[in-house]
Amino acid sequence: MATVTILYFASLREQLGREQETATVSAEGESVATLLSALRAQDAALNDLFEQTPRIRVAINQALGSFQDSVRPGDELAFFPPMTGG
Repeated sequence: MATVTILYFASLREQLGREQETATVSAEGESVATLLSALRAQDAALNDLFEQTPRIRVAINQALGSFQDSVRPGDELAFFPPMTGG
């Protein structure tokens, strides 16, 4: 099985109590939304976090992405809360 690395930043990391984890993906890859759905089904804390925090953003290999984008084995995902400027 192939894996991706998932990083959590800012308040997401604080709420989950972890900085990162790995997840299994198919060799062909899958969408961020599909992967996240499977992770949320297995982890109540992660599910609660995504329900309570609207507009969580995702980066794939350090480039801003969307939940419809594909991830492949070896990719790095980063989830972070919405940013504000000042």
